[in-house]
Amino acid sequence: MEKKVYITLENGKVFEGYSFGADKEALGELVFTTGMTGYIETLTDPSYYGQIVAQTFPLIGNYGIILSDKESKKCWLTAYIVREKCDAPSNFRCEMTLERFLKEQGIPAVWGVDTRELTRIVREAGVMNAAITFKPVTDFTALREYRVKGAVAAVSSGKVRESGEENGLRVVLFDFGAKQNIVRELVRRGCRVIEVPASFTADEVLALSPDGIMLANGPGDPAENTEVIETIRRLIGKKPIFGICLGHQLFALAMGGQTRKMKYGHRGANQPVKDLKTGKVFISSQNHGYEVVSESVKGMGELTFVNGNDGTCEGVDYPSVNAFTVQFHPEACGGPHDANFLFDKFIGSMKKEKENAEEK
Repeated sequence: MEKKVYITLENGKVFEGYSFGADKEALGELVFTTGMTGYIETLTDPSYYGQIVAQTFPLIGNYGIILSDKESKKCWLTAYIVREKCDAPSNFRCEMTLERFLKEQGIPAVWGVDTRELTRIVREAGVMNAAITFKPVTDFTALREYRVKGAVAAVSSGKVRESGEENGLRVVLFDFGAKQNIVRELVRRGCRVIEVPASFTADEVLALSPDGIMLANGPGDPAENTEVIETIRRLIGKKPIFGICLGHQLFALAMGGQTRKMKYGHRGANQPVKDLKTGKVFISSQNHGYEVVSESVKGMGELTFVNGNDGTCEGVDYPSVNAFTVQFHPEACGGPHDANFLFDKFIGSMKKEKENAEEK
C-alpha cells in the first residue's frame, strides 16, 4: 500500500503524493529543474544542498541508476519530487532502481504530484520553502524561517586529492562542491588535478606550484563565503583562473562586483547562452539561484555571455588578471557539451603563462 505524504509550500498551498524514498520528513528550499535526462547527476550534485528538487520532466528513473555517473560520493539534496517514477528501468548499464538508490542514500522522495502546477507556482511566486510530511502542517513557523546556510562548508571535502597525469599541467581545483566531471575534463586534457578544500589559504594554494587555479561550482549564497572571497582576492593575478557557477560568482565578488538572488534561478540542461562576440547561442547545463550583477563588473571585466531568456550575466573575461568565469557548466555530464571548448581555453592560458615565465 502506497504511503501518502503532503508537500506544504510556504505560501500555504498543499500537494498530496506518495512516498518512495527514505521514510522520513523533510524541510528545504523548493526548486525545479527542467532536464529530460541527467537525474543521476542532479541527485549527486552538491549544488543542490539544502534544496527540495522537483523534476519538470514527467517520467524519472527510466534508465535506472548507474553509479559511475555520479557527480559526487552521495546525494546532497534534501528531498526529491517527481510526477511518475519508473520501477522497471531499461538500460544495459543499470545497477539499481531510482527508488532503491534514494532509500540507500536516505533521501525522502514523493511521486504522484502534478509537477507542472508546482513549477508554475515557483515560476510566478519565486523560490520558496516547502515541507514534506506525513501529516498536514499546522505550524508554519519552521517552514517560513528555514534558510540554506553554511552550504559550502557542509559539502566541501576536508582532504587534498590528486588525480591525472603526474607531469601534466598542475591545476588546483577549489572544492566548493565540485562536480567530478570537472576533474574528468581536466584529466582528459592531460592535467594533474589537485582538489583542495574551500578552507585552503592563498599561501597553501601557491605552495602547490599550480599552473592554474579552478574555482568550482557549489551551493548557497556566494556572499556568505567571506573568507573564501578574501582567499580568491589574494590569488588574483598570480596564476590563470577559471571559475564555474559558484566560482564565477565568488570571483566577481573578489573583484569588487555584486551578486543577487534570482526569482527562481536556472536549473536544467536546456538553458540558452549567447556569446556576445560571435552572436552564437549555446545550449548549456545550469544549476544556480544567484547571479552576478552585470553592471557591477563593468570596468573590471568584459561581459562575454548572457542568458538567451532573461539577459542575465553568464560569463565574464578579466584579461588584466588572466582570468575568466562562466555561470553555466561547460563540463556538463548528461549533456549538453556545446561549451567544452572553455576547458581548452583554460589549458591555452596556462600554457601561455608557463611559456612566458620560462622566457623570462
